[in-house]
Amino acid sequence: MREIVTFDAYATLVDFQLGPTTLKALEDRLDLDNLDVDEFLDDFRVMRFQAVLEAYRPYHEILHSSLRNAMRLHGLEYRKSDGDALVEAVPTFGPFPEVPDALRQLKTKYEIAIISNTDDNLIARNVENIGVEFDYVITAQQAGAYKPDRQTFEHAFKTMGVEPSQVIHTAQGWEYDHIPTRDLGLKRRVWINRYGRKGSADYQPYDELPDMTGLPKLLGC
Repeated sequence: MREIVTFDAYATLVDFQLGPTTLKALEDRLDLDNLDVDEFLDDFRVMRFQAVLEAYRPYHEILHSSLRNAMRLHGLEYRKSDGDALVEAVPTFGPFPEVPDALRQLKTKYEIAIISNTDDNLIARNVENIGVEFDYVITAQQAGAYKPDRQTFEHAFKTMGVEPSQVIHTAQGWEYDHIPTRDLGLKRRVWINRYGRKGSADYQPYDELPDMTGLPKLLGC
């Protein structure tokens, strides 16, 4: 029976440096002596999560609106060029160092796929930067919905032609990936806990790794 290892892309495979990129894009207007940078970036993260819970719209629009709302919350004037700078930066992000080798090892036994909250044109270069061929690259644009909406995963299963019991889902995103997949009947779930967050017994069973180095061994490659 076919088995597919699916991955979230950003912050799981791709070093999603949205925080540093945001600060660089706004450096000419940020008063770092009076701005709590961590709070600002956390608000931007929360705004992005809230946006994906709303009616679907392209991810580049979400980046614009989330940044605009976070800046307004902190008394900063928003310019369209600010959002443009972030959107243009996303395709330049490359993989975490251990990712390409881990994926190559996994491909000796499994099909591999991406399920990502993004637009097709944004993720295309990220996949090129990884340098490993995926069997499927499935986006929110294709599904017409964002994770954590089940529609995104159901679209992915249909596209790949598999049942959930044939899927091993691997992701860093707790609220985007691991909370919504608890009751989907997946074969296995692996949390790539890059940031040392605390998990929850309520969402077991799942395996936990600090990065993807140990994933091939965990999955028998």
